[in-house]
Amino acid sequence: MPFRRASRVSVLTTGLVALAALTAGGCDSGSDRGRAAADGPAVIAPGEPGEANRTLSAEEAADRNAENDSPNSADVSYARMMIEHHAQALVMTELAPKRAASTEVKRIAARIAAGQRPEIEAMKGWLKSYGKPLKAERHEHTTMPGMATAAQLNKLRTAEGQAFDRLFVALMTTHHQGAVTMASDVKGQGNNIRIEEMADEVIAQQTSEITRMRDML
Repeated sequence: MPFRRASRVSVLTTGLVALAALTAGGCDSGSDRGRAAADGPAVIAPGEPGEANRTLSAEEAADRNAENDSPNSADVSYARMMIEHHAQALVMTELAPKRAASTEVKRIAARIAAGQRPEIEAMKGWLKSYGKPLKAERHEHTTMPGMATAAQLNKLRTAEGQAFDRLFVALMTTHHQGAVTMASDVKGQGNNIRIEEMADEVIAQQTSEITRMRDML
């Protein structure tokens, strides 16, 4: 499992900061001073065993310490599955305006739809930016947590009034809990910072909506 951002800070950074503090105000070689003047404050980088320390420009130090967040298979699978997961939520929310009795249910359905449509587009854009197709070349036999069954969706489509409200809240609560589980999993298994950020957004938003829906029951 890849290290998360908190644990991926390189030993190099610690060495750079410590040595920069120790050498502040000291004398550098003429060429090093010239490079520092041209590129910004100089930073001392520890050399390999038996080698002298190097003076790096701020830009060079940043490049050397840049985090590699290349997406792995967990990141790609998450984006693909969450697009499908969100799509089912939109199917459910589209039924609420005409079938729900409760204004509160209609409002939460509208809020869910407003939040998940742009998230779908963001995940599609992320896949495209890395040259990944929206669907895997081979069918991924993965059961996504929280997904409603075909029978449950059919029952929701035929329900009306308070019966719809109760079923919608129950199904959507389970659906959201599944999304939170998926987002939590990719935070531990993925490697891409943007996917981690999107997962954080899913956890925050859908946890809040779960709390609101529980109060409706």
